[in-house]
Amino acid sequence: MKKVDYDICLVGSGAGASPVAYTLAKAGAKVLVLEKGPWLTEKEFFKDELTISIHDAYNPKLTDEQHVIEEEYQDEEGKSFWQGEATSESGWTWWNGSVVGGSSNFMSGYFHRLKPIDFRLKTEFGAISGANIADWPISYDELEPYYAMVEREVGVSGRVVEHPHQEPRSSSFPYPPVAELPISSWIDKAATRMGYHAIPVPRAILSQPAMGRRSCEYSGYCSSYGCASGAKGSGRAALLNHAVATGNCTIRANSKVHKIATDSQGDISGVHYYDSVGRKKSVSAKIYVIACQAVETSRLLLSSTGEKFPHGLANNSGQVGKNLLFSGGGTGRGDFIFDELNNKQVNELKHVGPFINRALQDWYTISDKNFTGTNSNGQAKGGTIDFLFHQNPIARASGTQWGLDEQDNGKLLWGDALKQSMKNEFTTYKTLRFEVFNDWLPTDNCFVTLDDEVTDKWGDPVAKVRIGYHEHDLEVGAYLSQKAEKLLEALGAKNISSSVSGYPATNLMAGGCRFGHDPKTSVLNKHCQAHQVENLYVTDGSFMPTGGSVPYTFTIYANAFRVAEHIKQKWRKMIS
Repeated sequence: MKKVDYDICLVGSGAGASPVAYTLAKAGAKVLVLEKGPWLTEKEFFKDELTISIHDAYNPKLTDEQHVIEEEYQDEEGKSFWQGEATSESGWTWWNGSVVGGSSNFMSGYFHRLKPIDFRLKTEFGAISGANIADWPISYDELEPYYAMVEREVGVSGRVVEHPHQEPRSSSFPYPPVAELPISSWIDKAATRMGYHAIPVPRAILSQPAMGRRSCEYSGYCSSYGCASGAKGSGRAALLNHAVATGNCTIRANSKVHKIATDSQGDISGVHYYDSVGRKKSVSAKIYVIACQAVETSRLLLSSTGEKFPHGLANNSGQVGKNLLFSGGGTGRGDFIFDELNNKQVNELKHVGPFINRALQDWYTISDKNFTGTNSNGQAKGGTIDFLFHQNPIARASGTQWGLDEQDNGKLLWGDALKQSMKNEFTTYKTLRFEVFNDWLPTDNCFVTLDDEVTDKWGDPVAKVRIGYHEHDLEVGAYLSQKAEKLLEALGAKNISSSVSGYPATNLMAGGCRFGHDPKTSVLNKHCQAHQVENLYVTDGSFMPTGGSVPYTFTIYANAFRVAEHIKQKWRKMIS
């Protein structure tokens, strides 16, 4: 074997990459992590709402790095067509944290496991017309030990409560639940009265100091914010810091990989990247692991053409970029009017800091003759409902400049009228919200290609993302939203509403390099190793053929630990 620079080269540093770096560095391998963004630490993370809400500070400028998003439209005759728009023009950012540790720095940390049924969606519910549903090539039982590993190594706080859809577990949570707001008990009582089962939400947030990290300090700002205490289980805080401490892991921040080169035999000859000042550099390794988040991983492979791979690395089957996934579902809300409550209830609602930490999974599978979704016969895969408060005052105040009453409806408010509107917003009620997570079915109209015209600041083609969805996703989301609305009614909330949408939540993306047994219909084998390139692995959410009905990060972590064990054994054989 020719001399190489490193044993393992990882592109990306988030939830898909950090377990591999951690596992291999601890085993003694020389690991290099190439990350496009900067290396920030707890010292750079603070609760500045303008930084997060207005300036999108932890992502690239869209004039420098962007995407092209294709949406479906109808012409005057009602015929559908697809049209793309660059995000530098729309302002619609598709970046989720271009820093060391990736988007795991900014997650909410809802760590629900997938359930056994998620691994065999096609077998359990059958094919759905227009959807490319496939069973996973592994089972829940194969992944379960790695869910438990994530709970220990990353740090997950929670409490197991038996309910109709509780998945099998080999261990309890290693840390007790984080502190909860009083409204959590309101939800518990209302759910019990209705025959629902409110469950605590496991969080990738330390409830007590451990592993060199402080515990949660309950600032009230979690989702979209970096964690100044290190309590949040980001790939950086939980894993990469320890990987670097072994002396075997090197992290090169501000290193943007633009091509994986191959020789005339189709073997990888090196990774090419731009450094912090734009110089072209390259590096080689025994094993290469790509984990750039789903869209950018597909973009990199499609950009990495060669003699043996004229259409992109590992893409001779044409499957790279196909079957992109987001998360189906929707959102809803209900208002608690202070004048209609007693002082104790109002004071409990005004608590700031701890989490609500309540979810419903009573309809993780739907068996209801009143459900009339596509191809359902009353039977369908359902999902998860999570409850939350939005604590960000700037976001909350953003609608107060518009009049809502009969006299000022739709008018822009100024002066005393604006002051009164803001006072009403913050002193007369509080809104309880819910989020619904259900499967986003893979279709032929949700995929990644390279754009023919738009480039990034280095002159490389950007990813063009078509964001078609399946109507079934909306039907399930609407069904679950109705169930959540009923609980809000039981709680006494007013102004209850909900909505579902086919627009993707860009912080929840997967697919594009699905794993499977058949090289004709998948990019990776069960070990997330490319069918066509022996020493190439993909360990971010790209591997998922279906997404399940929970946020993806926990499963990405668990699968990356699983694949890391396979890579470790392969590496040891290579050096023996």
